[in-house]
Amino acid sequence: MGNLKVILFVFLQFLVVNARNHCQTQFCGSNSFEVRFPFQLQGEQLQNCGYPGFVLNCSIQRNKAVLNIPYSGDFLVRDIDYLKQEIQLYDPNDCLPWRLMDFNLSSSPFMADYYRNYTFLSCPSDYTISQITTINCLSNSTVSVLATSSMNLARAMNMCSVIVTLPIPVSLPFQNQGFSSDLNDDLKLTWNIPDCIDCEVKGGTCGFENSSSRVIQCFSDPGTGKTRGLQIFKIIALSIVIPAITCSFVISCFMCLMDRGRRADAAARNAATATATVTPQSAAVVAGLDDSIIESYTKVVIGESRRLPGPNGVTCPICLVDYNPKDTLRCIPQCEHCFHSECIDEWLRMNGTCPVCRNSPSPAHPTT
Repeated sequence: MGNLKVILFVFLQFLVVNARNHCQTQFCGSNSFEVRFPFQLQGEQLQNCGYPGFVLNCSIQRNKAVLNIPYSGDFLVRDIDYLKQEIQLYDPNDCLPWRLMDFNLSSSPFMADYYRNYTFLSCPSDYTISQITTINCLSNSTVSVLATSSMNLARAMNMCSVIVTLPIPVSLPFQNQGFSSDLNDDLKLTWNIPDCIDCEVKGGTCGFENSSSRVIQCFSDPGTGKTRGLQIFKIIALSIVIPAITCSFVISCFMCLMDRGRRADAAARNAATATATVTPQSAAVVAGLDDSIIESYTKVVIGESRRLPGPNGVTCPICLVDYNPKDTLRCIPQCEHCFHSECIDEWLRMNGTCPVCRNSPSPAHPTT
């Protein structure tokens, strides 16, 4: 049983280590940035490898990482800066202004650094001033759409109609002030939770303490730069070790049951032999001992060293099976001979003498 506990302990440790290995850095298609905590690449990493709300999908069609923002849809990821805790997004259809007119971050862990009010105007295409930047993806041959953060400019464009005025996320608080913009620059969003800036500064990487905990810990060895080949090797190793350990566990249980069976059979055979050799002469019959007397004899549990007190070897004289750690023995106090508890109990019920020295034992003294 001691060996079995060691095997189980090693097995559990192996599972913990390899569960951590599944959270190694991943890459998506042609993207150069790493995908690691708090982000999790769906289908490539376990759920506990990322923080809730930071799930990325690897688009097969575009060969890019995709972030879904609730109520706002899918955006392609240009870059992730883990030190600044910033993600850079762009529209898959190259018309970010259209997406920004109905943009919602209320159910997302991300936020914009700044917001600025922009007015969207619809103007006749032949009226648009040449210095004004229009939004091409929203314009056509008859209508030009533009966006400006200047209310003075919006009022001055008296031939244009206002579509909507709303706050737009921007990287700088005063960008494009007084001029129109096509608003097609990448969208930069940040996050505050989980806060891993200090860990990143130290050269580490954040992660959950273990697969069942929500406690965030900074790991000094993030595993950055390890190849996918190494990860595949670990997965293959895991698939080999688990069956091997399972097989060892089954074999250990089987051997334990076989050993108990052999011990019980040997005890039964010796008991039958002892009964058969008793002579029928009444003068030679020796009555066995009462259970109360037998129970008064000391029991001993064998330790790892298998050393016993008194004149005893490492084999039970009754069943002829070697003692093993944690076996329970019973010792006769007068001669100090010890036997397997089940063996000597059965013997003394039928014979009133020690199987080794043939002395007749008496009830143990209360102090024994």
